[in-house]
Amino acid sequence: MSHSGKNNNTTTTATNITELGFHNLSFCDDALSCEANKPDFRELDLGSPVSPLRTRPSGLTATSTTTTTTTSSSSSSSGSVSGQTRLNPVNKRHDSIPNSHSGELSGSSETSPTAPTRKPGHARSDSGSVSVSGHPLIYSGQSSHQSSVSSPPPNVLPTGNICPSGKILKTGIGLTSNRSSRTDTLGSGMGHYGHGSIMRGGSNHIVGGGSATSVKSGGSLAVGPENANVNRNRGGICGGDAEELKRMGNELYRKGCFGEALSMYDKAISLAPRNAAFRSNRAAALTGLGRIGEAVKECEEAVRLDPNYWRAHQRLGSLLVRLGQVENARGHLCLSGQQADPTEVHRLQVVEKHLSKCTDARKVGDWKSALREGDAAIAAGADFSPQLSMCRVEALLKLHQLEDAESSLSNIPKIEPSTVSSSQTRFFGMLSEAYTFFVRAQIEMALGRFENAVTAAEKAGQIDPRNVEVAVLLNNVKLVARARARGNDLFKSERFTEACQAYGEGLRFDPSNSVLYCNRAACWFKLGQWERSVEDSNQALLIQPNYTKALLRRAASNSKLEKWADAVRDFEVLRRELPDDNEIAESLFHAQVSLKKSRGEEVYNMKFGGEVEEVSSLEQFRAAVSLPGVSVVHFKSASNLHCKQISPYVETLCGRYPSINFLKVDIDESPGVAHAENVRIVPTFKIYKNGSRMKEIVCPSRDMLEHSVRHYSF
Repeated sequence: MSHSGKNNNTTTTATNITELGFHNLSFCDDALSCEANKPDFRELDLGSPVSPLRTRPSGLTATSTTTTTTTSSSSSSSGSVSGQTRLNPVNKRHDSIPNSHSGELSGSSETSPTAPTRKPGHARSDSGSVSVSGHPLIYSGQSSHQSSVSSPPPNVLPTGNICPSGKILKTGIGLTSNRSSRTDTLGSGMGHYGHGSIMRGGSNHIVGGGSATSVKSGGSLAVGPENANVNRNRGGICGGDAEELKRMGNELYRKGCFGEALSMYDKAISLAPRNAAFRSNRAAALTGLGRIGEAVKECEEAVRLDPNYWRAHQRLGSLLVRLGQVENARGHLCLSGQQADPTEVHRLQVVEKHLSKCTDARKVGDWKSALREGDAAIAAGADFSPQLSMCRVEALLKLHQLEDAESSLSNIPKIEPSTVSSSQTRFFGMLSEAYTFFVRAQIEMALGRFENAVTAAEKAGQIDPRNVEVAVLLNNVKLVARARARGNDLFKSERFTEACQAYGEGLRFDPSNSVLYCNRAACWFKLGQWERSVEDSNQALLIQPNYTKALLRRAASNSKLEKWADAVRDFEVLRRELPDDNEIAESLFHAQVSLKKSRGEEVYNMKFGGEVEEVSSLEQFRAAVSLPGVSVVHFKSASNLHCKQISPYVETLCGRYPSINFLKVDIDESPGVAHAENVRIVPTFKIYKNGSRMKEIVCPSRDMLEHSVRHYSF
């Protein structure tokens, strides 16, 4: 706010201090603080060098004049005016004040529209300087004949008011020499001053850093070294820009533009980092973006900055309910001395009720109830709780729904760890972060990723080393991983009996491990104990129904036991799951042939990897469908789009069901066959068994066609 000292001292000072929001300015020990809507000071009239400190009329501008002030752009101690018409001041009656000295203001501030402008206790000298009892008050550095010079010398302070240590003298209040023991001075009688300068005491600082008789502030605000950078933009001093940024952020938030609103709040916080409202607003924007963990941190910071900020407590409590941290949430929603929001309290109570029931069900191993109550708590409002989502995963795992449990892992809310409020929060008796790793260790072990399971269990133990449940799991995971590794080594060495024992040792510590059951089933198969292999395979499939390796073990064991129907059923499932596996396709073919033979059916021309046979004459067609077994005839046209789409699938079915004869008839090239079979729409499929037509399908879907083929394959 420094000035050139020419033609702008009074006006610029008055304008700039007003622009800086001087009525909102307060001084702290370390920084400038601003409180919106709580003005600390009134705006001052900076117009006259000798006017008392009084409130500026609200409509006054830098160029306006009244009967009691002069606001010339070059007003100085000499009383000269440059660039404007000189207004003759209206003088106030001089009241004699005993025992006054230079720099003290006393007496009444009352004025009369016709009174002289001279202040009580002051008289204007011939040179334009003001004096008290014959002593100069403001030194112009000029002789009487130089009073017409338009700008004052550089050592003269410009027109303005003086504010010591953040305090404003009100109209009519005098200043005496014994008013205070502070060293903040308003023209202490031994120095010269001008309007617009601020002198702060404490270290006998002179405004502008000059001497007592040569002050060169030029209208700048000088408040001591700790506020040396006070001459900044308006937002840096009184928060005007920060409040405007907050307002813009609020508008964007109301429009749903949470990212843009967050950017505005970030800028406001950079200007006023200790403003709790800005932090709370930032939390709201983060919540809109789904960044709940960060929002919690911002609310916690807002509460730290202002422990009585009810809105921040309310928002933090609502977020903690979403995280399932009901105890922490209650402390913020039901703050002493504040009226709690009944809607939020009700939501808290519902979540708390379901969470309590979930905890009780988990304790007794009632996993269906635990799953139901956990889902109810999530639906009631705890929709961003990683622990409740992990409880759902654990319940599905215990209910042998491993695929659902594994897929649920991808829906776990991502929360930044170690927020202040959640660092010591407990779920089901263990620290919240420990529970997350506790469940993950179980999932990894169930999926056969034993090394990952050990790592997760160790992390849970590091977070909550005193929890008994965590300690037991960590011990079991290590023992199971060790048993499985030893069993694998023995199997590779073809020491199958010892390998069975090793896998059995692992099952003692984890009775629901499908991987160990499947591995032991492989050992029994190698030892020729196929019934025991089927039993262990059944156990593995009970835990993990779509476990491909266990299904293959059982199919192979049933083939050895000549249980062809069971073997064909398992091989067909595997063929659908692994359509490109030729080994499985060949095993299925042999099982189907063996099944037909076991039923006493005649088997002709059956070979693995057959192709769809093309029929061109009516005699050939009748001979083909009269063969023993099942024949599927595909009536098609080369120009038909639907036929082009389904023909490759017919080739796939031919390889998948090698015991069935697949035929194709082009109705354009063989119209006699089409006419004899009364085929007018393509694609049409007809199924024959031992020469008799069993079914006709017109324009079927792929699933419908395979269902019919499979039905007649037995």
